[in-house]
Amino acid sequence: MMLYGVTGWKNAGKTGLMERLITEMTGRGLTVSTVKHAHHSFDVDQPGRDSYRHRMAGAGEVLLVSGARIALMQELRGAPEPPLADLLERLSPVDLVLIEGYKRDRHPKIEAWRTSAGNPLIAPGDPTIRAIAADCAADLGPVDRPVIELDNTSAIADFILKDLGL
Repeated sequence: MMLYGVTGWKNAGKTGLMERLITEMTGRGLTVSTVKHAHHSFDVDQPGRDSYRHRMAGAGEVLLVSGARIALMQELRGAPEPPLADLLERLSPVDLVLIEGYKRDRHPKIEAWRTSAGNPLIAPGDPTIRAIAADCAADLGPVDRPVIELDNTSAIADFILKDLGL
C-alpha cells in the first residue's frame, strides 16, 4: 500500500483537503483508505447503545456488524497509543492510504496552510513534506517546495500520484 499524508496546524484545511482528495482519487479508480489522528479523546459510540454498554462493562474490543458496515472499537485502557505502522497493518489492502495528522511520522506529506490560521509553515523543518497546499502563495515567502493552490484538488492529486509513481 502506498501512503501519503496531509498535515498542518489546526484550521489549516486538512480535513476538507482529505475529503476532496478521497473523492478525487476514488473518482480516478483508485481504492483509498484513511487514517485520522485525533489529539483528544473521542467516542464513535453512543451512550445507551448495546455496543457502548459492552465497552463500559469492560470489553477490550467490540465488533459492531450490520449489513452496511463493520466497526471495531478497541479500548486502550491505559496502554500506549499504537504506532502508525502497527495501525496500518490492520487495514485491508488498497491502492492508497491517506493519513491526516501524524506530523512526526516519516511518510511523505503535503502541508495544508491557510493565511487566516496564522501559524508558521511546518515544511522548512520537515523534509517529509513534499509540497504545500496554500490558500495564498504570496504570503508564504520563499519556500523550497512546490506550492499548490489549496482548492486545486486535481493539481494536488496529480502531484501526490506523480510523487508516489502511480
